[in-house]
Amino acid sequence: MSKLKENISSGYLEAANRLNSKKSKRRIVAYVESYDDIFFWRTVLDGFEDDTRYFEVMLPSHKRLERGKKSVLMRLLAKQAGKDLICCVDADYDYLIQGATETSRTMLSSPYVFHTYAYAIENLQCYAPSLRTVMVAITLNDHQIFDFFEFMTRFSEAIFPLFVWSIWYYRRPNYQEFTITDFNTIAQLGGFSLERPFDCFKHLKHKVWVKIQELQRRNPDAKESYLALKAELQELGVTPQTTYLYIQGHHLFEKVVCQVMTKVSRELVRERELEIRRQSVHTTQMRNELSCYSHSTQDIAQMLKKNMGYVVSEPFRRIRQDIERLLSQQ
Repeated sequence: MSKLKENISSGYLEAANRLNSKKSKRRIVAYVESYDDIFFWRTVLDGFEDDTRYFEVMLPSHKRLERGKKSVLMRLLAKQAGKDLICCVDADYDYLIQGATETSRTMLSSPYVFHTYAYAIENLQCYAPSLRTVMVAITLNDHQIFDFFEFMTRFSEAIFPLFVWSIWYYRRPNYQEFTITDFNTIAQLGGFSLERPFDCFKHLKHKVWVKIQELQRRNPDAKESYLALKAELQELGVTPQTTYLYIQGHHLFEKVVCQVMTKVSRELVRERELEIRRQSVHTTQMRNELSCYSHSTQDIAQMLKKNMGYVVSEPFRRIRQDIERLLSQQ
């Protein structure tokens, strides 16, 4: 049995489904890149299960610790994908570069490959309109002392012009002259302060402006192609206000959102603890309440990974449309 699982293919699954009774549900396997992706794609596919079919989300290999996009797409290249075996991957830059590489062409051309549209699941876990709710879950304090939506909007607007340059380079053979790492180095908040949260954008905008001046000097004839790409990216869903959804997911998660949420959560926890101290009748009650509260607060990274606020986002809607399109043809 393990050998069959290792060499699983859509054809094998189709044959197995035909052997089942007519009342049995059809099994559709969804290959994903990593353990964290299993939960995300389960939230996508849940809404498509009914009394005729169900999905099983898994890593590509049962025998080897294979992970990553390449491992998933190799199943497609080996002609294992089909109506009963689909590949679910992070879009990375492959969506935005629109076929400039073999991986991008493979991902975009197959009806059996589904991608996040946003760079990765981490970007969707950081969906700006949902971050306040995540913060409440972390701190159990609903006092709004910070506007996450406005902050992420301003962050996106600050980096958008340079992000266009990043995609411009990645559509060309000389992409190594301005890499994702180079972009991330600039797209950092620097000295973020909860007291003056938007001050960090002054320095960020300056860094972006300096780099853009350099890139323009290096590419004096790029203005027309840059403006055309800018318009195309907006057609693909990248707006100046939502650029954060399309930058590298780990960078956004760790270097931007977690950094901000850490400072906000500390203040909200401190506020709640002061309230407990103020309202406690005696020392024993205060200690018990503080201990109870401390054990009820949650880890930021873990709560973000469980965040499902992205289900109302535009990328999530587009993923569902793609799956609906495939299922309607079967």
